[in-house]
Amino acid sequence: MGDDRTVASRKTLTRRTLLRGAAGAGLAGAAIAGAGSPGARGFGVPAVLAAAPVKIGLLVSYSKVYGQLGEDITAGMTLYLDGIGWTAGGRRITWIREDEEIDPQVGVRKTRKLIEADGVDFLTGIVATPTAYAIRDMVHNSKTILVVSNAGGNLLTRARRSPYIFRVSFTSWQVSAPFGKWFYDNVARTAALTAANYGFGTESLAAFKETFIPAGGKVIGEVLPPLNNTDYAPYITQVLKMSPEATYNFYSGSDAVRFVAQSVQYGLAKASRTTGAGFMVEQDVLPAEGVNALNIYSPLHWALKLQNPENLAFTRAYRTRFKRDASVFAMQGYDAARVIVEGLNRTGGNTTDKDRLVEAMAAVKFASPRGQFEFDPNTHNVIQNIYVRQVRQIGSDLANVVFVNLGRVTDPGK
Repeated sequence: MGDDRTVASRKTLTRRTLLRGAAGAGLAGAAIAGAGSPGARGFGVPAVLAAAPVKIGLLVSYSKVYGQLGEDITAGMTLYLDGIGWTAGGRRITWIREDEEIDPQVGVRKTRKLIEADGVDFLTGIVATPTAYAIRDMVHNSKTILVVSNAGGNLLTRARRSPYIFRVSFTSWQVSAPFGKWFYDNVARTAALTAANYGFGTESLAAFKETFIPAGGKVIGEVLPPLNNTDYAPYITQVLKMSPEATYNFYSGSDAVRFVAQSVQYGLAKASRTTGAGFMVEQDVLPAEGVNALNIYSPLHWALKLQNPENLAFTRAYRTRFKRDASVFAMQGYDAARVIVEGLNRTGGNTTDKDRLVEAMAAVKFASPRGQFEFDPNTHNVIQNIYVRQVRQIGSDLANVVFVNLGRVTDPGK
């Protein structure tokens, strides 16, 4: 905490120096917010500050089990920032990218470097929930605006929420809780549950049970392989012995590819119906999963084939730019960039008045590729639709197609 206060003080002094210099030179402009127009002139910012670029610190995984997630988030942000010419609120936007390495200690070290040494105006990214929890106090105490573009741990919207933290992705509850009753009504009355054994995995199963059990469902067992696991055979054997009607699972990244493949290899997919949180069959892993993923139902807040004008434009532009299909992680990066840009436009590029910037960002609403986007004013977590998707063959490709819209979902954090 002492280091954080030192940083905040140093940043304040630096900006005061800039403001004094601007005022002395008669360069301060009129305070007019440039809300709503990408690239709006920063009239509310002294010219000497407006000439300085806005720095975004992007901390995501570029390696290990979630490496592709970080690449997709980066690509989504790139697509949006390219579209507005890397300028908002009258200021040029730059970024500094770091690898989170799915290690909270690394995440803390990189976050300290981005805030203290690089002096970033915004921090964004964070793939893994343990990293998000580890850096929370550093972000809060330094009043650094953090736009979370993936990590979904519930506590960041509940007991450990901060006014300086905005989340454009989801909570583990938000994805899995609405699916439990639908699963009971449409899939099976008994289920075995499996998940990678870390915060988000166990929270996902708990959220599923919140609505599955009250609906009348029975959980006959839970199995928790470690994160970044390579051999699921002993865990699948445990599930097979339970003889479930169906399974609900949480895996993502390369873990998802291995689990889906080995579920088919060892007979679990044939013995019971497979479902899972949408990350298990998302577009980043579907090409590697192939036909093993066909017909799997999953809940998520986006789908490649979601039919709205914003998604059609986004997915088309993404494929043109990167020569591959978008994923939910790319969409989250795209929306994270938009939230930052909208905040800058609404404050005329002024990143020094944190309270005003927080207020401006909390009011951001827009039509996203996922549907209508808005923040919960109490938690700064996104309010969004949750869709039940099904993996289908479309031409020569596999894709998630929306099967049912479960409606708008707000995390119960207050």
